[in-house]
Amino acid sequence: MKSSTPADYSTLTPDTLLDAVDACGYQTDGRLLALNSYENRVYQVGIEDASPLIAKFYRPGRWSNTSILEEHAFALELAAEEIPVIAPLQTNSTTLHTFQGFRFALYPRQGGHWPELNSRQDREWMGRFIARIHAVGSTQPFRHRPELDIDSFGHQSRQLLLEKGFIPAHLETAYRTLTKDLLQQVTAMFGNAGNIRKIRLHGDCHPGNILWTDQGPHFVDLDDCRSGPAIQDLWMLISGDRHEMQLQLIDLIEGYLQFSEFDHRELQLIEPLRTLRIIHYAAWLARRWDDPAFPQAFPWFNTDRYWEEHVLALREQAGLLNEPALVV
Repeated sequence: MKSSTPADYSTLTPDTLLDAVDACGYQTDGRLLALNSYENRVYQVGIEDASPLIAKFYRPGRWSNTSILEEHAFALELAAEEIPVIAPLQTNSTTLHTFQGFRFALYPRQGGHWPELNSRQDREWMGRFIARIHAVGSTQPFRHRPELDIDSFGHQSRQLLLEKGFIPAHLETAYRTLTKDLLQQVTAMFGNAGNIRKIRLHGDCHPGNILWTDQGPHFVDLDDCRSGPAIQDLWMLISGDRHEMQLQLIDLIEGYLQFSEFDHRELQLIEPLRTLRIIHYAAWLARRWDDPAFPQAFPWFNTDRYWEEHVLALREQAGLLNEPALVV
């Protein structure tokens, strides 16, 4: 159940942050470093005579407590299988804490850098890593986390943008018609793929959510974990032209197959999933536009130029949806 009294981030002062961590039994040393996160507020917090901790303060009203705890349980389940996912720390017999209306979790700090995935070896390593996550994720379903579906990512996102007046008047007709046609085609392509199995996923598996060390990749956050097709955690790791993506995908799947089976029918969902992500991302920015951090971080959003480029990207997707799927 969602919190009935959501807190305002404007009251999340440095003193409140430190007091919240102190209340979990740690002795903070006053050092705070805000990390690059917009959906939640995430800080590195200095601890007396110990390594810093990472404190994540959840966006009020976004997830229910049961959804957050299910995210934590999934991370702990993966960590128990020695899969390099940074799981929340359990203190005071729980991983989800509250302080002055805020809900937060604490994590050990993990160093590393974004993966470049420039070599076949690194791509196969990444494929093995994701397959191990999916092998665990397929053992049972989520009960409180959402599914990646066409309605929430596509239709609801489109409706919000149109109803809230974000689309400039001179582009509204083009956007309305184009997105209607795209979502019809996406629906048909999901139907053609057949009964694709939905498993527990990372859900937002792009390089920015991965840290790479000498020991390989680590996921540091499962905030967007949800149920969906396995290809969702693979397609965002390929880029470039069709030939480049083909080669990268072959390497990822080569590593993946060492730890898990892969349903090749899912390859035809890559461009439909990309289309849904483009629509959903614009709606995510729109939903958060009242948060002062968003206009500051994304000043280009909600300008005529942004929406013109957004419509152009969707038109390009219309072409890509008609191309043959990548093959492995």
